[in-house]
Formats: sequence, structure tokens, C-alpha cells
Amino acid sequence: THDEAAAWPKALFDVIGALALLVLLAPLLVATALAVKFTSRGPVMYTQERIGRNGRPFKMLKFRSMRTGSDELLADLLAQQGKSQGPLAKIEDDPRITKVGALIRKTSLDELPQLFNILFGDMSLVGPRPPLPSEVAQYKPWQRRRLSVKPGLAGLWQVSGRNNVDFEEWMALDLRYIDDWSLWLDVKILLRTLPAVLFKTCAS
Repeated sequence: THDEAAAWPKALFDVIGALALLVLLAPLLVATALAVKFTSRGPVMYTQERIGRNGRPFKMLKFRSMRTGSDELLADLLAQQGKSQGPLAKIEDDPRITKVGALIRKTSLDELPQLFNILFGDMSLVGPRPPLPSEVAQYKPWQRRRLSVKPGLAGLWQVSGRNNVDFEEWMALDLRYIDDWSLWLDVKILLRTLPAVLFKTCAS
């Protein structure tokens, strides 16, 4: 597991990596922000409360991919499709998503503002994805250990099938990451994340 000896190398790796990616991807970030701004009404950024390390809430950043006021429609849309509101709940052909939003979700560009969350100290480059408070409320006792590390922009479950894993397997993969952590594991996951995103994009 993560201990104090491992904490500072990972934190240094996160800050250097996030800064490097922000510089490298700056033109893409600006282009995405402009596309969101000029194609639909509302703010460029979308913030959502997520749960971080040791259960501490924080505001996770994303490029807005939905029309404003979309959160209030989620329960009704899930009910219409006969689905319950759970950690892996997905709405098919979600009418709330804008045209630009569909593109940036397909390419995972909507997640890039979380590089700022990493610099703020709320997230890590690699780790379990940050859960919603409603998801944490449903955790079984053994799943709460997932909150012992900072949540990540990329994770082991994303390169192990992405959305094709069920919730129990997702939790098990996150706990395996915590138990097996090393800087080399973080590097390997990051190197596998881009092909996983591209494969998902091409397959969609």
C-alpha cells in the first residue's frame, strides 16, 4: 500500500507530469474550450463534487459536455430507460449531451481539466477514478479502502476493459492497484491509457 516513503515520489511525479502535459496540450485545451464556449450556452467548465483521499470532498473539473441543468434530468432519464441510479449507470443516446460534448467525451478531451485538480493536490495522474458521494454511500466496508489514496485521471480499470468491467471487478482492480503500486506501474498505466482511449474512439 501507499506509505509515507512512497507518497513524495508519487506527488513529485504527479506535479511534473501534470505541468508537462498542460504545456504540451495547451493548444488542444484552448481549442476545446473555444469549441464548448461557442457551440452551446453555459460555462466552459463543469464542476462536480467528488470524493477524494480519506473521504474528503473536492470539486472535479471537466470541460462541459452537456446542456446546462442536465444533472436534474438524470434520475428521470434513467427511470425512463428502466435503470437504477448506480455507479455504472449509463444513459443510452443521452439527449443532454451537446454535439461538441459527444466528440470530447469520445476522445476523453473532457477529462483534461483534471490536470489542474492534480496541481491543486486533489488528484493524481494514476489512481482509482474519483467517485460521487452517492456512490461512496453504497460502498461495502471492503470497498472503502479505495479511498485510502488520491483518485486518478487514469486508472488500472481503464486499461483493463474500460467500461466493459462490472462494478465489483472495477473495485477489485482499484484495490489491486493500491496493493501493487509503484512509480513504474503508474508509468505503464499512463503508456497504456492513450491506446485504450484511441481503441475506444475507433470502436465507437
